Amino acid sequence: MSGFGNEFASEDPRCPGSLPEGQNNPQVCPYGLYAEQLSGSAFTCPRSTNKRSWLYRILPSVRHKPFTPMSCGDLTENWNEVEPDPNQLRWKPFNIPKSSEKKVDFISGLHTVCGAGDSKSRNGIAIHMYTCNTSMIDKCFQNADGDFLIVPQQGEILITTEFGKMMVEPNEICVIQQGMRFSVDVFGETRGYILEVFGAHFELPDLGPIGANGLANPRDFQTPVAWYEDRTVATGYTIVNKYQGKLFSCQQDFSPFNVVAWHGNYTPYKYNLENFMVINCVAFDHADPSIFTVLTAKSTRPGVAIADFVIFPPRWGVADHTFRPPYYHRNCMSEFMGLIKGHYEAKEEGFQPGGASLHSIMTPHGPDVDCFEKNSTAVLKPERVAEGTMAFMFESSFSMAVTKWGLDTCHRLDKSYYKCWEALKNHFNPNWKPSSNESQWFYCKN
Repeated sequence: MSGFGNEFASEDPRCPGSLPEGQNNPQVCPYGLYAEQLSGSAFTCPRSTNKRSWLYRILPSVRHKPFTPMSCGDLTENWNEVEPDPNQLRWKPFNIPKSSEKKVDFISGLHTVCGAGDSKSRNGIAIHMYTCNTSMIDKCFQNADGDFLIVPQQGEILITTEFGKMMVEPNEICVIQQGMRFSVDVFGETRGYILEVFGAHFELPDLGPIGANGLANPRDFQTPVAWYEDRTVATGYTIVNKYQGKLFSCQQDFSPFNVVAWHGNYTPYKYNLENFMVINCVAFDHADPSIFTVLTAKSTRPGVAIADFVIFPPRWGVADHTFRPPYYHRNCMSEFMGLIKGHYEAKEEGFQPGGASLHSIMTPHGPDVDCFEKNSTAVLKPERVAEGTMAFMFESSFSMAVTKWGLDTCHRLDKSYYKCWEALKNHFNPNWKPSSNESQWFYCKN
């Protein structure tokens, strides 16, 4: 179903009329189903931000054995396990375990790279990698701490949720909101990135003077239709619950994907990044990268995000008299970048698909020496930028700490990253005078 944040209604066609007429919680639901509400916001939130869905299921989710602690593996919310590192950080592509050596599913393949804040106080962010090679069997995951924005990089994933199924391929994203149970099927060696936010939900950015249309258009988001299975699991079905940064599991004897019908505006959804309508400079200089924002999770401070999801898609570069690649920068925000495919324009070597970089708050960053020298002398003409490429950024107002896994255990940190700037030359010339072309351009502009 098409749309962002809409009031949706869906029922599995095998059970026509399974959605109650005219009310949410009848004394007896059609087909003998149970009514269960899933709330994604406080009851008293303003109507524009109130999120909830009603699920009509064969058995309610409350019927399970007690939760018990389980190993968290490399999933963590401990931001103090290693000393802070303000350096520019870059990771080579994260390793995917070979299925011939070890079976790893989505949950056991979660690795926390960095983050900040606290799920208990409902304010923060975490960035994870997932690397796996086998599907989840009679097992599902629920995140009680926050929302997952999942960015597949290698291998498509089939996500079964209580609301229905979504096939999500590289160059698409999906969002599984807080509390929604889901299972992941994979079809080989699989890798991707996850942005987790505590205490807020993702929404479309305000467009301001851009107007009513542009960037990620609401109609291009897709929500699954109802699908259910009435399946008894005599050997036990495992529910894995992420709660206060830890993992817990419980057992039940039936599939949780037993929702025959549902309605509401609190749903999982997916989006194809190729549908992004790019805004760009058509005269001179740069617009800031906020023009490439797909989704934002707002903080309580106006204009400041807990996290933004920003992409750098294929587009035209036409700016005159301008150094066109990204500028040198120190930022009051943290910038975590990943690469789905292709070559990122500011660093065509070293930054690879399946790898990542982190430029922390006020840490300098920008084009490497090759990019600077090449683009400082390039003939400026209209050209395609980032063709065949999709880079993205998780930008956050939080000062993110890197985990022990990110700095050490993963063995993918590129310790020579800083060298890509070492050959930058001093071009200062105290006797410089503007050329006739520069003077002519200035006077024409003014």
